[in-house]
Amino acid sequence: MPHSKRPAAPSKHDAAQRTAESRIACDIFCAVIDNFGDIGVCWRLARQLAHEHGWEVRVFVDDLHAFQRLCPALNLERSTQTVEDVVIEHWHEPEHAGETLQIADVVIEAFACELPGVYVAAMAQRERRPVWLNLEYLSAEDWVADFHLRPSPHPRYPLLKHFFFPGLGPGTGGVLKERDLDAARTAFERSADARAAWWQSATGGPPPGPQATVISLFAYENPAIDALLEQWCDSPTPIVLLVPQGRISGALARFFGVQSFDAHACAERGSLRAHGLAFTEQRGYDTLLWACDLNFVRGEDSFVRAQWAARPFVWQIYPQGDDAHLPKLDAALEHYARTLAEAPRNALARFWHAWNGNGTHAAASGPSSAPGPVDTPLPAPPQAPQPAPDWHEFAQYLPVFKTRAQAWANELAQAGDLAGNLAEFAKTQLK
Repeated sequence: MPHSKRPAAPSKHDAAQRTAESRIACDIFCAVIDNFGDIGVCWRLARQLAHEHGWEVRVFVDDLHAFQRLCPALNLERSTQTVEDVVIEHWHEPEHAGETLQIADVVIEAFACELPGVYVAAMAQRERRPVWLNLEYLSAEDWVADFHLRPSPHPRYPLLKHFFFPGLGPGTGGVLKERDLDAARTAFERSADARAAWWQSATGGPPPGPQATVISLFAYENPAIDALLEQWCDSPTPIVLLVPQGRISGALARFFGVQSFDAHACAERGSLRAHGLAFTEQRGYDTLLWACDLNFVRGEDSFVRAQWAARPFVWQIYPQGDDAHLPKLDAALEHYARTLAEAPRNALARFWHAWNGNGTHAAASGPSSAPGPVDTPLPAPPQAPQPAPDWHEFAQYLPVFKTRAQAWANELAQAGDLAGNLAEFAKTQLK
């Protein structure tokens, strides 16, 4: 069996004096199912393990085009390349396991993707069995803490796989957060020059005045959007809307009666001024969140980044058949809105549910019967028109939501960072 280590690139700093033989090697396998969430999470995790923990990381990904949207430095023509000290392999067929089969110390299959059979067989032959982790989708439901790190023996090989569950509370894997994220956000918030430069680059103009409410809109297609845009047009104070190029852009174009609403588009109607933004790579998205008073986010990765931004946010969860996503939405609300008074808590829940196509909000319905991915691609449109989100009710509590967002970011940090938690668990298994 080949040696488990791949040659390590020379370190610029070399402060830890690690050699190739002492570094932990890690392979991450990612199949891009839909949108950018799968590879977005894997790319963040890979960079953290490489940069903050000194691991030697290789990512297998089957869709380089989706990956390049988040990582512009990626070369679509290369099957193997190194970006930011992470080796990227184009996983071009199910049984592909690298040009030279090398088994890592830690093997991560992201979101229940299936490892190549030849790779699993080689794992079983390795003298020192690798730590095998199934990185699951994020859920705030109660069962997550019970299933986190639960072992699962392989039916044919002497291998043990552990389920690693991200979560919002203690006893889970936590969520991804880079060590320098808070410092970067604070520096942006304190620098008027940095904010002015960002606005000039993003919109071609200066930041709006203090009376304006700045909102980012990153969303899937949503039948509630027209009614919400109408409410923003009628707002008694200015609304500045920032719309990254994506699946909601067509709805903006139709609303404003223009051919497209992509990068550099700008339209005004009543109190609403909307700007189309270029699709941004991951680090740029954090800055967008920091520049806003309220952020509409979707899926998993942007949901987590909005929480670290310490700003009020509205989450559009990926829809599942039979409304299976709604208990997951309620579970997140139960954590996030826990300390709010009844009136703002109910306003927040009603708005989130209306934005997710559930106009009649009920109390949290409890955990789902079994664990499963939160992003199963089974979107189900509502059977009948649903009441629109009530912007007037929601907006009156924005100062309260801002205070809660700041406190929640501190609470969330208590669960620990996912990359750090994963690295610590792996080390205990490698001893």
